[in-house]
Amino acid sequence: MSDLVTGDDGLARPAWASVDPMLREYYDTEWGMPVRDERGVFERLSLEAFQSGLSWRTILAKRPAFRAAFAGFDPDTVAAFGEDDVARLMADTGIVRNRAKIAATITNANATIALRADGGLADFVWSFRPESTPEPTTFADVPTTSAESVALSKALRKRGFTFVGPTTMFALMEALGIVDTHLVDSHRRGTSGVWV
Repeated sequence: MSDLVTGDDGLARPAWASVDPMLREYYDTEWGMPVRDERGVFERLSLEAFQSGLSWRTILAKRPAFRAAFAGFDPDTVAAFGEDDVARLMADTGIVRNRAKIAATITNANATIALRADGGLADFVWSFRPESTPEPTTFADVPTTSAESVALSKALRKRGFTFVGPTTMFALMEALGIVDTHLVDSHRRGTSGVWV
């Protein structure tokens, strides 16, 4: 039995992306495509932290509200958030109201600004790209961490980032296109241009 579902358009996708229109659109157009700008990487780093313990669908559905609440994930603006902003965010029903994750986003905005002196967040994260990418044929073959995600987690922590564990960092690497964990027979396999 295949871990992929062939849609009415004839394209093979994982089951999680085959029914829900929002997840299907995300899978088909965004997940695993290269993101190399500071704001884009900071947003995904933040959303992966908020996703911890929750479904990605929950976060994706709330992404417009997250973007509004966190000033489009502009690191300079978020870094200046104070207690009034934290109170505002804790009262915002459109986002995940978790004080530790909100505080981590503000902390990580400051750490992102500090990283500019050494080339910036995007280049820093991409510097952990492995020499090869997994080639999973089933979901059981898809790893949840790697030596590189462990190293990235440690390196970001040393730079002052929080909520950047190895599993969260592997998910970030998947989302940014740093690794390609699309199943080999998926219509998206190899479409990022990073791994061909």
